Amino acid sequence: MRWRVYNVLFGAAYLLMLPWFVFRMARRGGYRARFGERFGRYSPETLARLDAPGAPFFWIHAVSVGEVYVAAQIMAALRGRDASIRFALSTTSSTGFRVAEKEAAQADVVLYCPLDFPLFVRRALRVIKPRRLILTESEIWPNLIRQCAALGIPVFLVNARVSDRSAPRYKKLRYWFGPVLRCMTRIMAQSDLDKQRLVDAGADPARIDVTGSVKFDATRRDSEKERNLAAFLSACDMAGEGRVLLLGGSTWPGEDEALLDIYAGLREKFTNLRLAIVPRHFEKADAVEANIVRSGFACLRKSRMDGPPPQPVESAVLLADTTGELMAFYGCANIAFVGRSLCAHGGQNMIEPCLCGVATVVGPWIENFRPVMSDLLEQKGVWQVSGLATLRDAIERLVASPEARHELGRRGREAVERRKGALETCAETILLGTTNEHE
Repeated sequence: MRWRVYNVLFGAAYLLMLPWFVFRMARRGGYRARFGERFGRYSPETLARLDAPGAPFFWIHAVSVGEVYVAAQIMAALRGRDASIRFALSTTSSTGFRVAEKEAAQADVVLYCPLDFPLFVRRALRVIKPRRLILTESEIWPNLIRQCAALGIPVFLVNARVSDRSAPRYKKLRYWFGPVLRCMTRIMAQSDLDKQRLVDAGADPARIDVTGSVKFDATRRDSEKERNLAAFLSACDMAGEGRVLLLGGSTWPGEDEALLDIYAGLREKFTNLRLAIVPRHFEKADAVEANIVRSGFACLRKSRMDGPPPQPVESAVLLADTTGELMAFYGCANIAFVGRSLCAHGGQNMIEPCLCGVATVVGPWIENFRPVMSDLLEQKGVWQVSGLATLRDAIERLVASPEARHELGRRGREAVERRKGALETCAETILLGTTNEHE
């Protein structure tokens, strides 16, 4: 009875959200592509690839770009142990899909995840025929998980986390979450707090391992990409000898205005300071450009540039509205502000700039990365500010002191390196895992 109620409620919620999906399809062409896969309908080409001879697929699902990178590292670790493994890598967003296509191997198949209705899930399972289902972070889909368990397919939740906002809901809805969580073969949690929150939601504590965050292992630098970007930035007079590049990474609305205001206030005192902004969603780039111009700066919009300008543009701010370059930008920056941390219920990946040895500053809202942040703060590898005023003070201190930048960056890099190892533990667990009894 409970699952009939769930399916009715989920169906009603989906119908209410349908206008938003239509709006996104109209606004973002990539969202429309392969829309049938969300209903378990696949093209003849995709069906042929899924039916090609070879080892059974491991189905791994990652909803967003950051989780796709985590999934890619899990795939690499598993393939390092068994080269015959093939992956069906599913995601839900068009941006995540584009990144997934770059990360997947030739034998893998990239798909959109079906909606969590029994009919659509059954269709997908009949086609993919997975040997394992691997979910990342907080992707808990009752019909998908229960049907896998009923078919004897081991289910794993990797890098599991429960945010501050989600924890009370999980606990209140344990009537639904509990049976689903107990269908899982193993849950690999980021922290003891995440484990306790999952237990409070009805998970079996005996099936939960606290492994730490896979993102400490999953973050990788690309030296060639960094070299090419460094040359571009130097030609734009944004970085290099005598320049201090302040980077706003994965910024959300309101944060770019805050950085522009801070930048305008500091430039008279620090003429060597430069600013680059990488918005979290590139479709918001027009609004960010308007804010840059409104603040009195010229906007260098990277997606519209064939190369650096013939000569440096005075008082310019670089808007990096391209996909897949954020890590390289961190590698070229001197100071990094990690976005979505000045707004409630936020937080983005602060491991990336820390690994690059960049002096890293974040705001007060980091609930999506609480275990990671706890580790970094313990090693004094990142500065956390309470709001706009303290953010300005922190940035000014770092611009003024090369020694402070170097020391903060060194501690951040060492903290990341010290916490690697969760990836190998998770890969071993997934390969050795067997199906548990389920409800």
